[in-house]
Amino acid sequence: MGVRRLLPGFVALCVGAVVARSLARVVGVNHLLVAIALGVVVTNAVGFPDELEPGVATHKLWLGTGIVLMGASISTATVLEVGGPVFLVVIAITGSTLAVVELLARNVFGLSERLGTLLAAGASICGVSAVVAVAGAVRAREEEVAYAAATVLLFDAITIVVYPIVGDLLDLSGAVFGTWAGVSMFSTGPAVAVGFAYSDVAGQWATMTKLSRNALIGVVVLGYASYYAGSGDGTTASVRTLWAEFPKFVLGFLALAALSSLGVFSSAQQASIENAYNWLFLLAFVGLGTEIRLADVRNTGVVPAFVVLLALLVGSLLSLTILSLLF
Repeated sequence: MGVRRLLPGFVALCVGAVVARSLARVVGVNHLLVAIALGVVVTNAVGFPDELEPGVATHKLWLGTGIVLMGASISTATVLEVGGPVFLVVIAITGSTLAVVELLARNVFGLSERLGTLLAAGASICGVSAVVAVAGAVRAREEEVAYAAATVLLFDAITIVVYPIVGDLLDLSGAVFGTWAGVSMFSTGPAVAVGFAYSDVAGQWATMTKLSRNALIGVVVLGYASYYAGSGDGTTASVRTLWAEFPKFVLGFLALAALSSLGVFSSAQQASIENAYNWLFLLAFVGLGTEIRLADVRNTGVVPAFVVLLALLVGSLLSLTILSLLF
């Protein structure tokens, strides 16, 4: 894709980032949440010209790049200190959320098998990205993919607002709040956004925890592909497919975290890197806001939304209880 095609939308993201930071100083709200809100308002009230869409769509690239750079400011000693127990929490909540959605969708509310699978993947792993990845592995219909994606985006919009409020009401520590957001919110962007909106510590923990969940996407895709292959529809998942769906920015994040632990970066360099990833997050979250289209959210079916709501409540309450005891 040519630079000329991407440039107008990229410039729009830059303008949005500057406006969001300026507005945040005026209204006293975290600049990342203002960036998301700005994207939501523009895309729903005004809309984007077609020529801006390719550049605006690069927001996922800026989010991934920002996460990679954030690895330079992570203390691996802190991660190792409580990393094992937290990873067990990630496994437990991911597995329980997936199981609850599948159970409710198939056995209680009578949703189709594949729609239940897409909802389970989106709620338990990494939102719309997981929906799309699993859809290819199980050969889901386009309308099922759209339905599941819209349901996930609905709860992304809700949790962006609700989680910081709950964190303040319960006076959660940065580590507890960030890990809670990372282990129970659906999509990477909203989890990182509310984490950093709460505190820098919360943002780091939200990112690390969410990345560990995202890394499970290969296992989930392979598991579902094997299940549906066993049902006789010929579905398969190759190693190439799994690698294509694996969130590779996880590897970059880990590489920079390892270099940081070796003392490669000076304090000045770390400060520059932190400033860089803060601006990249601003770009990413303006773009993220443009994906939340209220018309699509209104068209989300009541039953799929209720299924996902129940799973979110179970995962959220269970993880918050465990983490409050752990930290």
